[in-house]
Amino acid sequence: MTSTRERQRAAARARLEKEMAERAAKARKRRQTTAIVSAGAALVLVVAGTVWLAVSLGGDDDKPDTTTAAPGASECVYNAVPTEQRPPQIKDVGLPGNQQSATGVQTMTIDTNLGPITAKVDRSLVPCTAGSFTYLAEKNFFDNTKCHRLVTEGIKVLQCGDPSATGNGWRDTDGQGGPSYRLPEENLPTDKRPPYPEGVIAMANSGQPGSTGSQFFIVYGDSPLDPAYTVLGTITGGLDLVKDVAKAGDDGAFAQQAGGGHPKKEVIIKDLAMSNPQG
Repeated sequence: MTSTRERQRAAARARLEKEMAERAAKARKRRQTTAIVSAGAALVLVVAGTVWLAVSLGGDDDKPDTTTAAPGASECVYNAVPTEQRPPQIKDVGLPGNQQSATGVQTMTIDTNLGPITAKVDRSLVPCTAGSFTYLAEKNFFDNTKCHRLVTEGIKVLQCGDPSATGNGWRDTDGQGGPSYRLPEENLPTDKRPPYPEGVIAMANSGQPGSTGSQFFIVYGDSPLDPAYTVLGTITGGLDLVKDVAKAGDDGAFAQQAGGGHPKKEVIIKDLAMSNPQG
């Protein structure tokens, strides 16, 4: 009898001990889980705080560069001609600044051996071309150069702006004189008829987009040229001088190429200046 009771008590104690062990194990597991979750939450807070602090104090350095042209300015592209592609007639003058004013009106003054020629240049229409022209004028790029081409039939232009005086056409400036960079065309008169009326001053190019350099032409009679050349400005004085040169004719040197030739009445640019923008 006693033996049976003792066995029952032993079995009860064993069950109790087993239940207590299981409860203790579950309690330990709960504590471990809670500790892990708490540590994880703390780590997230630390990381978040670190990121916030880094962004607040120094994050600006990692932001993408969203710099744009300043108010009243345009972002311009001046492409340097590769050194190996520059003929001897190219004059290395560096590059103008990329940001150019897009406000105000400039006066261009071309002091020639025959007298002054003046023009109005609206920078809101040609900020990049006007910026380039001003840059070249400040470097005396045009000084003591000849207007090298005159056309008296059809397009009626006097072309200047080639320091080497070797250019032979308004669509043939590649391989001829100019600066060591090119720029895209702007202010194209696609909606004008005629595109280039008398009194316009415009930029020559090679016939390819983005090939504007330093050569320019003065239109002394309505011209049927295709609207592919930047209109730089409008002549305000001295157009009569250009017409007198046209009356004297040309030597036909370019007749078989692009038409016209050297003006028989020589035109030499002694100085070309661009005023500060006004208005």
